[in-house]
Formats: sequence, structure tokens, C-alpha cells
Amino acid sequence: MLKSSRFDGLRFAFGTLTVLPVRVHRWDRGAARAGMLTAPVAGLVVGGCAAGLGLLLLVLGAGPLLAAVASVAVPAALTRGLHLDGLADTADGLGSGKPAEDALRIMKQSDIGPFGVITLVLVVLAQIAVLAQLYGDSWVRGAQAAVVSAVAARLALTLAARTGVPPARPEGLGAAVAGVVPAPGAPAVAAAVTLGAAVWGAALGPYGALRAAAAVLLSVAAAELLLRRCVRRFGGVTGDVFGALAETAATASLIVLALGH
Repeated sequence: MLKSSRFDGLRFAFGTLTVLPVRVHRWDRGAARAGMLTAPVAGLVVGGCAAGLGLLLLVLGAGPLLAAVASVAVPAALTRGLHLDGLADTADGLGSGKPAEDALRIMKQSDIGPFGVITLVLVVLAQIAVLAQLYGDSWVRGAQAAVVSAVAARLALTLAARTGVPPARPEGLGAAVAGVVPAPGAPAVAAAVTLGAAVWGAALGPYGALRAAAAVLLSVAAAELLLRRCVRRFGGVTGDVFGALAETAATASLIVLALGH
């Protein structure tokens, strides 16, 4: 029974958080709980693909900038751009200055407003700039950053789906996963991811381990600040908010990894 639950959770994580051809058989709260607890595993696969393409281009003679663009493009492609779209929509909702109901309506519209465009451009440019710097400094550092940022992004989703965080709407992905992660589970996953990042970063020495762990912790701290702002502003979380949290955590982790070079 335990193996079946884990398998359903992985299916839920990959089926909802990536475009990989994984069929989701269960959509109940139990599967959602297991799926959000294993969301960082999906991030590990996404980050591995991002790093792999970046390294392949470098091996073929491309420069760090093109490798960085590729490593940013892969997560966007593997999520159909939903996280970036959520970031833009959340920026429009927060920037609108309107009551929660009107802000949620703005976020649900298909177009992107000025706040969304500006936020989207700055975030993507920041991610490319950091990865170009790291790939230029060391192929290993660039690849590690691509993986760590993708895992940190999904860890932010795990933490945002914890008990006590309400949905802003009664429908949608936000409502399906809001509050499904039990209180003890969220910090346990965060501790495991932080430890894994430290071990991964240790390939670059003790400072590399410390920096990788700090990148995870500070990235989820940044996402937590945004989460609290969204809950106060919208009354809860939505699928767009989850996307914004993922991109915020990914960008924050990359910035931390770029410091000190």
C-alpha cells in the first residue's frame, strides 16, 4: 500500500508539474499530498535536463550565454511556461491595487499587463545572467546551479501546499493542492533538500556545500515572503501563485549561488 501511494504521488508530481508523458490515475487529496511531498523529485529531473542541455551546448563549442539561455528555456518548456505565466499573472494581480475579487479576475484573464511583463523580463534576464556567469566561471558550477534552482523551485511548492494555507478559489490546481501537505512533512522535505544540495555542492569544496545549502534556504525564505503577501492580498493561493513562488525561489537560489565569485 505504501509503495502504491508513493508511485501515485510521483505520478501526480510529474503529471501536474511537468509535460512529461506521465498519466495521473488519482486526483484525490491523498495523491495530491504525496505528489506535493515529492515535487522536488520532479525538480531534480527538470534541473537535470536543463543542466544537460547547457553542458551539451558547451561541449559543442557554444558560449556560456547560449548555454544559460538553454538552461532557462528547458524548465519553461517542461512546464509549458505555466510557472512564468503564473509569475506574470500574480505580478499583475498584486500590482493592480484592486480588491481581492477583482485582482483574482485580472489574474485569470489571458492577457498580461505591464506589471507582469516587467516582472517576467527582469526575472528571465536575472536567471540567464546568473547562469551565464556561472557557466563562464565553471561548467560544474553552472550545471549545479541549474539543478539546485529547479529543485528549490519545487520545494517552494511543497511548502506552499502545507496545512493552514488556504485556496483563494474553490476550483483549480491551487484548490486541489492547498493544505494537503501535513505540518511535519513540509520541514522534513525542506531539510532533506537542503542536505542534498549541500552534498551536491560539496563537489566544489566546503564553501560550495555551504553556498548550495544557503541557496535553498534563502530561496524558500523569499518564496515564503511572497506567499504571505499573496495570502493576505488574495485570501489564499491559486495555481498562478504557485507558479510565481516557483520562479521566485528559482531566481533567488541562482542569485545566492552567484554571490562570492
